[in-house]
Amino acid sequence: MAAEDQAAIERFIDRLWLERGLSRNTQASYRSDLKLLARWLHGRSASLAEASEADLRGYLAAQARQPRSQARLLSALRQFYRHLHADRQREDDPSARLEAPRLGLRLPKTLSEIDVSALLEAPDCEEALGLRDRAMLELMYASGLRVSELISLKLSSVDLRRGALRVLGKGGKERMVPTGEEAVHWLQRYLQEVRPDQALAGEDSLFLSARGAAMTRQNFWQRIRLHAAAAGIRAALSPHTLRHAFATHLLEHGADLRTVQALLGHADLSTTQIYTHVAKARLRELHQRHHPRG
Repeated sequence: MAAEDQAAIERFIDRLWLERGLSRNTQASYRSDLKLLARWLHGRSASLAEASEADLRGYLAAQARQPRSQARLLSALRQFYRHLHADRQREDDPSARLEAPRLGLRLPKTLSEIDVSALLEAPDCEEALGLRDRAMLELMYASGLRVSELISLKLSSVDLRRGALRVLGKGGKERMVPTGEEAVHWLQRYLQEVRPDQALAGEDSLFLSARGAAMTRQNFWQRIRLHAAAAGIRAALSPHTLRHAFATHLLEHGADLRTVQALLGHADLSTTQIYTHVAKARLRELHQRHHPRG
């Protein structure tokens, strides 16, 4: 990959971060997609700045990707070439006429209320790590946090008296989220019985690893899988399973969509509406299973 392509990618990523506050994961995905394209173009004696619409179509056709991965790649290309066009580094936008792949409705994976209870009760709270995990799981289910939001919480983010969290979400947007009495109970126990013995000097992250440093996304995901296995949960899980369960169960119990949107920190209501499909699917399943004429 040419040095000028590398520099162009980094300028683009910096601009996205400054203007839109994209997460590190999204930045890394865009950077990776553009580097792969740059290497492909380099093998054909072309560069990112000079790529034509035919070049981009050829690259997209050569990618054996699932529709959602292809859509993310197309998003990276469109934003990159709009950036070049806006900065007058190109007179045209070679990505303007590229078609997005058709995406089916992908329902988020969730758990029943019985499975959630089993998962929450799986950690051994006689052990320090088990008590920490119980507090994390309870807090995630009670508040609908993203994994990244959960592990980035600071001590100062928590107001136990009011039962609320100050959460920094996507795009650097801050929101206040209620926690509920059960989550507050387990969080208090963790803060009193476990964290003081774990914390390294000066570490202000709320949840800590066994070594006293901030928990990582990977560590938390490993712990979820461990406890799911112990609870006998066979359903496919993702790091956001409890977040999805939080939203689905709220809607099933009568919460309105706008409230769930605010709690989840979604900028657009359409993002939250996916959970109405999950809730309806769950209600149909219950009806078919229990109604005498289901």
